[in-house]
Amino acid sequence: MDNTSHTWIGRTGGCPGEPAGVGADDNLWPFRGIELPSPEGGGRAALAEIATEVSGLCHRYGSKTVYEDLTFSVDKGAVCGLLGKNGQGKSTLVNTLMGFLKPVRGVCRVLGEDSHDLSPLNRGRIGLLREGHLAYDFLTIEQSERFYGAFYPEWQAYRFYDLVDRMGMPRSSRLNRLSCGQRSQVVLGLIMAQNPDLLILDDFSLGLDAGYRRLFLEVLHDFTKNGDKTVFVTSHIVQDLENLVDQIIFIDRGRIWKTRLAAFLDSFKRYECIDLGGRQPVCDAVVRGVEWRNGSTFLYSFSGIDELIVLLEAQGCGPVRLQRRPMTLEDGFVGLLTVIMIEEG
Repeated sequence: MDNTSHTWIGRTGGCPGEPAGVGADDNLWPFRGIELPSPEGGGRAALAEIATEVSGLCHRYGSKTVYEDLTFSVDKGAVCGLLGKNGQGKSTLVNTLMGFLKPVRGVCRVLGEDSHDLSPLNRGRIGLLREGHLAYDFLTIEQSERFYGAFYPEWQAYRFYDLVDRMGMPRSSRLNRLSCGQRSQVVLGLIMAQNPDLLILDDFSLGLDAGYRRLFLEVLHDFTKNGDKTVFVTSHIVQDLENLVDQIIFIDRGRIWKTRLAAFLDSFKRYECIDLGGRQPVCDAVVRGVEWRNGSTFLYSFSGIDELIVLLEAQGCGPVRLQRRPMTLEDGFVGLLTVIMIEEG
């Protein structure tokens, strides 16, 4: 296992709602056993280098605990993706970062200030795009630019019109006459004109076809290319993030694991079982996920091939022959957070 590339952040005990037996024994937990030093060599980054910082965060909806003692930070200049299955609190975390929700306890700081008490200056440094691409849809494209521009002293209208003109839309078009994809580009243009230091995207690709998602990502790449802008993004289309983010945070049942994308794709491995006798493999501290797809069996693990073969044969699965296969971020996401995947097709 690679011992230099990831950071375990979160609770070490049980979480509310976790399966029976998990907590004292983490063998069923997606992040079990991942307790590795920081890729930066240990120690926290200086406060000036941190864009967002969450410490000991707890949030509940009534009797339901969303997370307990959540702790992580996002470095200034990073493009960080938050990944988790539905219902894990991704949008709740975005609402907390923006100060729309106040946690039960814990600290959430954005650009050096408490998120629920952001100054007007720092609010102006944050660009937020929520799922649904909300806007005043009775306005025209040009009216939208003038309306929003009045709120930002550093407004850069050329950024907005550059994106709009690339789409070939008349500036007199009303937003409620545009497609979902076109409206999303108008909203993105408004955010780019704001020139924020921190861009928060909550499921930005919702409702977009492949063409608009690609254009969206091109704009984001251009926005982040100088390394002085921070992006915090969630998306249900994981493959969109693979060529965008450099850091990822996995969230599952109130616990998180933060790592660099390149380190994750290098250390988390996908193996195809070429020969597999005896019983089927089971998930444990070494085998993180099992996938049956179109008649083939795939295993996900942080372990090398020799260690994995020894374990499988000890489980009674032998004789075993494995071959490592290419793995995308989407493969890794499913392999880490879903214990067993059923066959497709």
